[in-house]
Amino acid sequence: MHRSLPVASQQTLISIAEAFQGKGCVQAVEPLGNGNVNDTYLVQADSGPSVLQRLNTHVFHQPELVLQNLQVLGTHIEQKLSRGSAHPLLEQRRWQLPTLLRTKTTNQTWHGCAAGHVWRSISYVPDCTCVDVVEGAEQARELGIGLGLFHLLISDLPPTALADTLEGFHITPSYLEAYHRALVQSDRQPSAGSDRCMAFIREREASCDVLERAKQRGDLPLRPIHGDPKINNVLLDRVTGKAVALIDLDTVKPGLVHYDIGDCLRSCCNRLGEETDQVDAVQFDLDLADALLEGYLAVAGSFLSEVERRYIPDAARLISFELGLRFFCDHLQGDTYFKAAHPDHNLQRALVQFQLSASIEAQLPQLRELVERHAAPAAV
Repeated sequence: MHRSLPVASQQTLISIAEAFQGKGCVQAVEPLGNGNVNDTYLVQADSGPSVLQRLNTHVFHQPELVLQNLQVLGTHIEQKLSRGSAHPLLEQRRWQLPTLLRTKTTNQTWHGCAAGHVWRSISYVPDCTCVDVVEGAEQARELGIGLGLFHLLISDLPPTALADTLEGFHITPSYLEAYHRALVQSDRQPSAGSDRCMAFIREREASCDVLERAKQRGDLPLRPIHGDPKINNVLLDRVTGKAVALIDLDTVKPGLVHYDIGDCLRSCCNRLGEETDQVDAVQFDLDLADALLEGYLAVAGSFLSEVERRYIPDAARLISFELGLRFFCDHLQGDTYFKAAHPDHNLQRALVQFQLSASIEAQLPQLRELVERHAAPAAV
């Protein structure tokens, strides 16, 4: 579970960064991004910028496996890129994978600080930006291409080569069980928002195992996945706007690609973003979904089976429901996992996701038509 970690002082952060950069080589360490789990910083050093992260070991109980996965992933993608011709879209852009930096004295991929926390440093991808809300269809298309290229590059990596660093992650029935336990144990005061969440869950909980049942039947194979490819984990070139990297690779593991494409659709096709307080105005934008799926299937259509493509709309609906379930469960448990800015923050987030899931649900026939239309796209 997530627990708030103390904020490290600038001098402490510099000292930790120096473990990777060398004594006296670091000028400044500043907060970077707005992740809900790990603490992330941008390091300015003599050798150039890099990224420093404090791994949340309450979430990642075996951080060494997270680092091991990153090494396996990096080696595989580097070798595949070196051979060339993985896809024509790769020839039209730079593509970078953030790589682990090693400590100067011990040559390790991690550093343990005096407070007992585990830190790692990764290379910085320059001249890039990320967005929290999609600006238009062309950007949505690029986000889809980015996820598609990532999936393509790891499509021939055996899932068994990766450790399962988060057992149960994206297994919606397990989150439902945790929710029912939290409901019994919670001392949160009832509210209109809570009642709305409980009613939404009650009406849909019977269908929350749609992907797991398909996996058990053998319809959906395990593949290497990103695990958390939400909108702001795709880096876009500042000049061209093209997707050039996926970041936040801690959740890389074996899973269903549907967890990834469902999360990407969920986060990209909500024009108000997941932090909005305009809950009733949240809608799943089919125009953005059209563009995103065009980009994604232009790449992933080459290796996904017909059955795998068929479950993409279900994944979009389910992952939105799942995240809403997780936010609401965390609210009931006192905000122990996701960082919260105010007491009802995770309740608000849950309501946004449930509203989005309902919007997807109402448009499933149209979403299925989009997948079918882009299943065998023309060359881009």
